[in-house]
Amino acid sequence: MSKTMSENYLPNDGLTHFDAHGQAHMVDVGGKAPTHRVAVAEGRIVMQPATLEIIQKGTAKKGDVLSVARIAGIMAAKQTSNLIPLCHPLALTRVAVDFEVLPAENAVRCEATVELHGKTGVEMEALTAVQISLLTIYDMCKAVDKSMVMDGVRVLEKLGGKSDIN
Repeated sequence: MSKTMSENYLPNDGLTHFDAHGQAHMVDVGGKAPTHRVAVAEGRIVMQPATLEIIQKGTAKKGDVLSVARIAGIMAAKQTSNLIPLCHPLALTRVAVDFEVLPAENAVRCEATVELHGKTGVEMEALTAVQISLLTIYDMCKAVDKSMVMDGVRVLEKLGGKSDIN
């Protein structure tokens, strides 16, 4: 006999997006005190050397790849709650998306920093900013390089609240 999700659920397993019956729910942050919260995430996209050269020289047919990717990442951070079902809508106070060209790796590294003064963290917003920035680079360069690979997307730092990560 197969078990249902709620029969497999262990109340102390640490998954905050499930209630005592194993049903998905939005975490109640109403009782938390607002604090300054920051999250930093990173990722990279690896490509052919010629593709990296196009990005560096600014000769992509669709325009300035990194400028467009930066705006896409900022917009994505602001839309995270519309993309990830159980994320809270947040009034972000800062979103910064930066790129580092890594010629030795034929890659572009993206780092996103997101901040607010609120009751919940912003790591999902930082991760979303990074991933959408990388996807935008892919989209703008796919005509010349369909072999690009995105990897290493992760949270580097999370400050504020009870679970800081450094």
